[in-house]
Amino acid sequence: MDYFYERVLRPIFFKLDCELAHNLGAFGMTALGWMPPVCRVMERCGRLPAAARPIEAFGLKFPNAVGLAAGFDKHATAWPAAAALGFGHIEIGTITALAQPGNPKPRAFRYPSEEAVINRMGFNNEGAETVAKRLAKMPKRGKRRIPLGINIGKSKVTPLEKAVEDYLTSFSLLADHADYLVLNVSSPNTPDLRKLQDEQRLSELLAALDAANRDRASQKDAAGNAKTRVPLLLKIAPDLTYPQIDAVLEQLEANHFDGIIATNTTLARPGYFENIDQTGGLSGMPLTKKSTEIIRYISRATNGRLPIIGVGGIHTSGDAGEKLDAGATLVQIYTGMIYRGPFFARELARELSARQLRPTRGY
Repeated sequence: MDYFYERVLRPIFFKLDCELAHNLGAFGMTALGWMPPVCRVMERCGRLPAAARPIEAFGLKFPNAVGLAAGFDKHATAWPAAAALGFGHIEIGTITALAQPGNPKPRAFRYPSEEAVINRMGFNNEGAETVAKRLAKMPKRGKRRIPLGINIGKSKVTPLEKAVEDYLTSFSLLADHADYLVLNVSSPNTPDLRKLQDEQRLSELLAALDAANRDRASQKDAAGNAKTRVPLLLKIAPDLTYPQIDAVLEQLEANHFDGIIATNTTLARPGYFENIDQTGGLSGMPLTKKSTEIIRYISRATNGRLPIIGVGGIHTSGDAGEKLDAGATLVQIYTGMIYRGPFFARELARELSARQLRPTRGY
């Protein structure tokens, strides 16, 4: 199927505007989710060997290591079909407290020779309240095929000094629906957002979310059942220095965060992109090495204790394997799926599972 995609379907999609092609893909996945029996058959066709072990991280079980990164399903409509395509988890968003249209179009650009994308979407989404209402009508926690992560970010119109309140609004609306929740402070496409990675601002933000999470866990739901704590993760930029990463890791530990996602898109313009005059975050193969280096650094700095979701430039099973070898617990794809097709996750999951089951040589 991926060969057919690359030879037949991809050339057709690549004649379309990048965002239009994305919207068609997201609608196709949404429509697939309207047909649960078809999804179940597809899941069975892609089932991993019985000996394959689920992956456990931050208190959750994942049927395989491959997830769909935030950015694809911005409106929480497509995720019910993710397991049918071979994903072991999916992250929706980025969702903001306020609905917003994002940046002016065009705002996404492909570079096929480099298997890369530059985007400056700007967190276009329908807002936390609308997404929460939609999720309330969909499969609940504990009844989903795979874990659902919710990625939240700052609304564009919210000034930096009000950022904590903005994130808390999204948390209060969405936490009940999330298997895990991600704070996105690293997108390059919202003005000043990356300043939240500065030590003092990050400390205030993480402390506030940790307190809100503990307070929520002390409450009961509408049925009188005790709520459970939602795992909290932070998504960081690949453009941080190692001392900056050290400061981030200290804040994660101090504020009881459960994991980290490394990394978001980059503002760097290496090699081919030196003379490309497009603002926004670069993703795809140019990010492969850098994101893996950061994963390896984080794993060593934390002695492997902090679960890492590795994302950035995964276009082959070798890329995914390198991130796992560097210390990632799970991986996520997005740009790689644009170039490899809708069943790329299934292919990766199978190959990573075979890698997991491969006997190691004793010495």
